[in-house]
Amino acid sequence: MSSESMTLYKLMVLYMLKKVNFPLNNGQISDFILQREYTTYFTLQEAINELVSDNFIQLINYRNSTQYKLTDEGTDTIAFFDSKISSAIKVDIEEYLKVNKYVLKSEVGTTSDYYKSTSKDYIVHCQVKEGKSTLIELNLSVPLEDQADAMCAKWKESSAEIYEFIMHKLL
Repeated sequence: MSSESMTLYKLMVLYMLKKVNFPLNNGQISDFILQREYTTYFTLQEAINELVSDNFIQLINYRNSTQYKLTDEGTDTIAFFDSKISSAIKVDIEEYLKVNKYVLKSEVGTTSDYYKSTSKDYIVHCQVKEGKSTLIELNLSVPLEDQADAMCAKWKESSAEIYEFIMHKLL
């Protein structure tokens, strides 16, 4: 594969991240690029890894998800090399993001993770973000890892209901 092709894949990832005001996860980026058969999965992962190691995108790890967001260096790079991406590819990216915006945003905005505390229990951290704003953030202590794992698994499907319940009780 040519270095020119690899550069294009990197620019496509940067362009996608520039066009949204929230991080995208690996599956979302891969879904777009692989569905349109721009490249293979392994080549795309190589491009993403190089973007992370070159500090053009920031990697954010959650329990079952890896998310990426544009760094200042990435923003400068895509601004400078934007013209290297064809208008057809830009239209594809923009259409994908437009059609899938709400699904993409809800997938990456709802996160949960847990860790073992110094007191030997498990702290479950659950969060819903919209853009740069945090709508709700909960830290719950549970005695068993199985409980922490179950709570994290259920958070994505239950977060809207829990948020609504808390808002109703507080207001």
